[in-house]
Amino acid sequence: MVTGGLDLWGLRPLVKVVDNPAIDVVFTGGGRPSDPSLLTKEIIGAAENTTQEMSPGVVVLPTMTTGATDGAKVRNAGIPTYGVSGLFVDRNDVRAHGSDERLLVKSFYEGYEFMYRLIRKLSS
Repeated sequence: MVTGGLDLWGLRPLVKVVDNPAIDVVFTGGGRPSDPSLLTKEIIGAAENTTQEMSPGVVVLPTMTTGATDGAKVRNAGIPTYGVSGLFVDRNDVRAHGSDERLLVKSFYEGYEFMYRLIRKLSS
């Protein structure tokens, strides 16, 4: 028997491998939700400043992405958590999380420099 969203999490193959109708496979959830971290002027200002240093004229736009991170666990532990990449990608060649995932070398090093500068600003 399969219940609780196994298809959503791709766990149906586990049921097939176990191959035992006497065993119930039940999805019980993926963690505890958390409140969002406050987007303070200090945080957004540092991101905007770093962006303008490296890419003048580019607008910083706060968004929320779907996906799985450990952010909720960290926020539930009382640590504000944000996701910032600083990466530019070719929007006609997005291969995120594919078997051929890749990033331009230039984008990698620019993203590294962006994060270095942003972390320096926020930690000093």
